[in-house]
Amino acid sequence: MDKTTIKTLNLPLVSIITVNYNQSGVTLEFLASMQACTYPNYEIFVVDNASPKDNPDIIKKNFPAVHLIKTAVNLGFAGGNNVAVDQAKGKYLLFINNDTEVEPGFLEPLVELLENNPDIGMVSPKIHYFHTPNTFQYAGFSPIHPITIRNYALGFGEKDTGQYNHTIQTGSIFGAAMLVPMKVIKEVGKMSEIFFLYYEEHDWAARIEKAGYKVFFDGRSLVKHKESISTIKDSPFQIYYINRGRILFARRNNKGFVKLLSMLFLYGISLPKISFKYLLKGRSDLAAATLKSAWWNMTNPSEINKQTNE
Repeated sequence: MDKTTIKTLNLPLVSIITVNYNQSGVTLEFLASMQACTYPNYEIFVVDNASPKDNPDIIKKNFPAVHLIKTAVNLGFAGGNNVAVDQAKGKYLLFINNDTEVEPGFLEPLVELLENNPDIGMVSPKIHYFHTPNTFQYAGFSPIHPITIRNYALGFGEKDTGQYNHTIQTGSIFGAAMLVPMKVIKEVGKMSEIFFLYYEEHDWAARIEKAGYKVFFDGRSLVKHKESISTIKDSPFQIYYINRGRILFARRNNKGFVKLLSMLFLYGISLPKISFKYLLKGRSDLAAATLKSAWWNMTNPSEINKQTNE
């Protein structure tokens, strides 16, 4: 038995899961970067979320070893990932955006951290902007404020001079890249699909913390994200789901007087203020999307604790 085989047998299997939606070319770039990955024991799942304008078969053609799963409908971020969870065999599951590229040695420190610390329930690496070299998008999060449901990314926009090469507990996880033990998923459940898009990873992190685990940031690992530092998408679709998820997060994770204060702030101050700003900018479509998100939460009281496929 050669040294490579021995090393592989001694390292736990990692199931790498990414979701594709109309971006097979971008997904192929991610998979190409994974070919340089120095971690020797992993499997890859690509979930095509019923892409209407894309043929994901090219993914399987170019990378035959990849497990390609095609869904019948768009299941959203959580739903798409959850489909692959049901088939994954790894001790650890890496959920990673398809619009990322990885450094060759990015996976070893993340696995090492979880192997040596069973009280850690999830970990994210440091994230750089791909198109803005050596610039941080994420180096940990501040805690989500229970009233405003806001937090901020540590290091955002800073040049990387090694200032965040540490490994520390963080306020929440970053959905673009997060490693989670399978045992934690079996205990806590998968991401809630009720969010569809935005805030589902924060909700998951909150649930994992409530189960007694810690959420960590590991600055020894690096992933580069192709989201632009200067781009503001601001589509009605995005604004609707961001605000819908923000309110839903508060409804699911707050209780008692804190929940009351949060609802008063969100419905009475924050969302009207956001809507008014959009109107001043001539974006009535975004104002309508914001109000629509509030209306959905007010008219779906039974959805608060729904844990689809968990």
